[in-house]
Amino acid sequence: MTERIRATYLVETPLDPAHVSEVMAGEQSCGTFTRVEGETDALRERARAVVEAIQPLESVDEPALPNAWLQRKGTKGPYRRFQVRIAYPVENIGTNLPTLAATVAGNLYDLGEVTSLRLERMEVPAAYRSRFDQPAHGIPGTRRLTGVTQGAMLGTILKPNVGMSAGDTAALVARLCAAGVDFIKDDEVCANPDHAPLSERVPAVMAAVRAHQERTGKHVMVAFNISDETDAMLRHAELVQREGGSCVMVSLNWCGFSAVQTLRRRTPLALHGHRNGYGAMSRHPLLGIGFDAYQALWRLAGVDHMHVHGLQGKFAQDDDEVVASARACYTPLTPDMDDAVLPAFSSGQWAGTVPATWQAIGRDDLLFMAGGGILAHPDGAAAGVASLRQAWTAVRAGMPLEDAARSAPELAAALRFFGGK
Repeated sequence: MTERIRATYLVETPLDPAHVSEVMAGEQSCGTFTRVEGETDALRERARAVVEAIQPLESVDEPALPNAWLQRKGTKGPYRRFQVRIAYPVENIGTNLPTLAATVAGNLYDLGEVTSLRLERMEVPAAYRSRFDQPAHGIPGTRRLTGVTQGAMLGTILKPNVGMSAGDTAALVARLCAAGVDFIKDDEVCANPDHAPLSERVPAVMAAVRAHQERTGKHVMVAFNISDETDAMLRHAELVQREGGSCVMVSLNWCGFSAVQTLRRRTPLALHGHRNGYGAMSRHPLLGIGFDAYQALWRLAGVDHMHVHGLQGKFAQDDDEVVASARACYTPLTPDMDDAVLPAFSSGQWAGTVPATWQAIGRDDLLFMAGGGILAHPDGAAAGVASLRQAWTAVRAGMPLEDAARSAPELAAALRFFGGK
């Protein structure tokens, strides 16, 4: 039996959904808009994608997006929406992540027959999953490296985002280590700037991390943003490893699948996957790529952590989407493989967003990152970290934060200061 990769789409069209589904399957496998010489029945049987299921949804009077092809033909609504599952033969793709992405999420978006299209889910067979990299660390490895055996792993983001020298950054990292964080990351816009190149910043920061570890026995994981062209990323990962670091961060969408795969295979460090730019692929509910499919592709590249944004945060995603994204990270890509990745919660997080996170997720195998929630605490960064730990202790005990704050001054200060903003 031919192994197949299955992709589920949300589609809108004024045409017959069954016809449009067959156009999609042909376009992304052996076909084009018309049958061509060499496209034999035997070849089609072996290589053509198969439409497995169509689920009709609602119809609307106006299209989600403009479409010149339909306008030229004078085709009007109603515009039918439907879900379709298409199965692609593995043999068409091979062990090739960029081509897999091009197959399930390529020219489909430009088809004249559709007025919107969104890739929602992707399923891969177990044998095919095993061809690709798994997380080198994932949840258990990150716990081991940070020494956090239970409870949420608490992290922060270096602020100001840019402008600090290597020495200033190291001094801030030293203060944050002393404050009690488990994880520190660069901002996505600070990678290798002229004012603090990685060649200077990594040794300076890691000297502070090592000094803290020598004093306390605690290794604080720092995710250095090494996003760059591939050779530079490899050089910088080697520098981080030489200096005793445990993690690097990559802006996934801008570095690309091939670069991240190469990095995964050349470094033992944890890969912190930052999804900045994902909103361009996902904010329209009828266009782009849903997080379930998006994270599946990046997990095949071998990342260890994936950003999911935060509950009650500062970005546009609603809480249901954040929760679904985290659950997707926890779910194995195939039932027989433990390849979960660590969901990283961030964006406007502070002690007051902990209850919503705990209630929705129900577990603390997560990275809870607060930039302003730590660094802007009125009593300083150490109090900011303490307020987060107090909040997590309270929710795990089933105690409202207001009750816990009576004996937790750092939490009480956070509730007064951030709660009124």
